[in-house]
Amino acid sequence: MTGKRIFFTGGAGKAGRHVTAWLLKQGHHILNVDRVASPVAGVDNLIADITDAGQMYDAMSGHSNLSELARADGPAGFDAVVHFAAVPRILITTDAEMFRINTLGTYNVIDAALKLGIRKVIIASSETAYGICFANGRVAPQYLPLDEDHDTDPMDAYGLSKVVGEATARSFARRSGADIYALRLAYVVAPDEYPTFTSFRDDPDSRYRSTFSYLDARDLGQIVHRALKTDGLGFQVFNCGNDDNSSDIPTDGLLRRYYPGVPVTRPMGENEALYSNRKIREQLGFREQYNWRNPAPD
Repeated sequence: MTGKRIFFTGGAGKAGRHVTAWLLKQGHHILNVDRVASPVAGVDNLIADITDAGQMYDAMSGHSNLSELARADGPAGFDAVVHFAAVPRILITTDAEMFRINTLGTYNVIDAALKLGIRKVIIASSETAYGICFANGRVAPQYLPLDEDHDTDPMDAYGLSKVVGEATARSFARRSGADIYALRLAYVVAPDEYPTFTSFRDDPDSRYRSTFSYLDARDLGQIVHRALKTDGLGFQVFNCGNDDNSSDIPTDGLLRRYYPGVPVTRPMGENEALYSNRKIREQLGFREQYNWRNPAPD
C-alpha cells in the first residue's frame, strides 16, 4: 500500500502523538487538525475547531502546507480521516459541554469527509461505551470476555457521547456505503507511563473499572494503520486492547476474585485479556508488539 494522505484530528494528544508518529513511519502524510500543534516532527498542523462544521469542511478541502501551493490544480485532498479529537473523559469540563464537543465534533468530521468523497473514516470510541468504567458504584460486565457484542449502556456523559458517536458513524455508513470503523480504545499507555504498572500490581482493584485492560499507544498506531489498509467492512466497531491484562494475577484468578457470578462464554488463556481483542486480530491482522512485561522489545 502506498502512503495515504490522512486528515487526523486530535494528533497533539497522548494517543494521537504516538499514532501519527507510527503512521509517518509507514509512509503516510499527516495533517494534524487540533487546538494546538503536534510535537511530532514531519506532521503538518492546522488549528481548527471540530465543533464548527464550516471549519471542518474548509480544513478538509484545503492544502496541508505551503509547499503544496506549487500544485497547479489546487489542493490534493485526503484519502482517509482519523478522528481522535475529543474531551477525553468526564470531570475536565461540564458534562453538557463535553457531550456537545464530542458528539457535534464527530458529526461534523464525518459529514465533511463524506461530502468531499472520502471513503475511509476511523473514529476513536472507548471502552467506556460499555458502561463499566465511569459507572456509579461497581458494575460488572454481563459476561466475559468483554467483546463487541456486549450491550453498551453507560450512565455517564462521556460513555454516552461515544455511543452517540458510534450511532452517528453507523448512520453515515449506511447512507453512503463508506467504510467507517469505530475503535473502542482501552486505557492508553504511553511508553513513559509503564512505571505506573507497579502501582497496578500493588493495587489491582484500581484496574477493575477498565476490566484490567490497557492499550500500548504504539500498538494503537499499528491498529490504525491496519484499519487504513483494510477496506470493504462498512461500519464496524473494534475493541482495541493488548493481548493480556494489566495485572500479574492470571486470568482465572481475576475471574474468581472479581467476577464470581459473571458468565464466562469460552475457555480463556492463562493471561488472556478480559477485554477481548480477538476481532482486531482476526479482521485487521493485529499482532501485539509491545507488552507491559516487555514495553521496549528488541
